[in-house]
Amino acid sequence: MSVHIQATMGEIAETVLISGDPLRAKYVATKMLTDVVCYNEVRGMLGFTGIYNGKRVSVQGTGMGIPSTAIYVHELIHDYGVKKLIRVGTCGAIQTNLTLGTMLLASSAYTDSGTHLKYSPDMQTPTFATPALLKRAKEVAAQHSIEITEGPIFSTDIFYGEEHGRWDGWIKQGLLGVEMESSVIYGIAKQNKVEALSILTVSDNIITKQFSTSKEREEVSLQMIKLALECA
Repeated sequence: MSVHIQATMGEIAETVLISGDPLRAKYVATKMLTDVVCYNEVRGMLGFTGIYNGKRVSVQGTGMGIPSTAIYVHELIHDYGVKKLIRVGTCGAIQTNLTLGTMLLASSAYTDSGTHLKYSPDMQTPTFATPALLKRAKEVAAQHSIEITEGPIFSTDIFYGEEHGRWDGWIKQGLLGVEMESSVIYGIAKQNKVEALSILTVSDNIITKQFSTSKEREEVSLQMIKLALECA
């Protein structure tokens, strides 16, 4: 048992899908896993372990934002021996050609978070997905005819920015979307020599002003979840 997770050793699988929304973790467990056991309810951050195609997989809610995510990622690795972390979440697109429902593989994550300097030499250098896991995801997507877009994203500490033209420079640099967790996941994973990848569904387009409902964000694409589970 750790500070924020009530599981005992062995209750959490070596591969964990992580979600900012704990209700999405429940949705994944209900829709895609069998023989499901809920191992965590502390602070409402639901965690489940079940079976997918004969393999044990866990799914854990982390809460929104880099600090909250960092707590759960650290405990999963250090207290429960997790070896592979796959984020299944949503993001706001910042390229006009990315429509709602587009699936992204985040090859790297830039950020405005001060935590970044714990894992990177400067704020201009991103953290990266594990190359082998990224390659595996692309192979699985091709095998199952799942359309994906690969590229860099931005993990922000500030959901509601006040400055004008906040994303202009990042758009020109080719970043695909904005979310609030991947940068620290990649940083902690590399530091601890475990695998990590973020698979994201576009729930909003910040530039074109298209938005999904909260229910649609919770019940993200089952294709994205399938891709993550196949990579597990």
